[in-house]
Amino acid sequence: MPKPQALKIEKAAEKVSGELDKVIHERMRLVIISALAANETLSFTDLKNLLNTTDGNISVHARKLEEAGYLTCEKSFKGRVPLTEYRISNEGREALKRYLNHMEALINAMKGK
Repeated sequence: MPKPQALKIEKAAEKVSGELDKVIHERMRLVIISALAANETLSFTDLKNLLNTTDGNISVHARKLEEAGYLTCEKSFKGRVPLTEYRISNEGREALKRYLNHMEALINAMKGK
């Protein structure tokens, strides 16, 4: 029989996990959306260097965030060099706030608050 505290935490985890945004919850996408929330715009290269990851990782995860409407992607040229820039959308900012609120609720439940 589980202890009462364990049941409380399990119940809180079930409640919060059902509400978690699965798009943002993936680690790399959470880092990308968080970086964009802290910066007005970041280029593909900025993100790659900041996150110390591969081109493929940035491309795949940024595309998922873009498909969800959480960021915008603008492609242009700087001279003859392609430039891809990302911005968090209003919807993305709201989704991140909801996600952080859900995680905070889970943490508070685990602390017994």
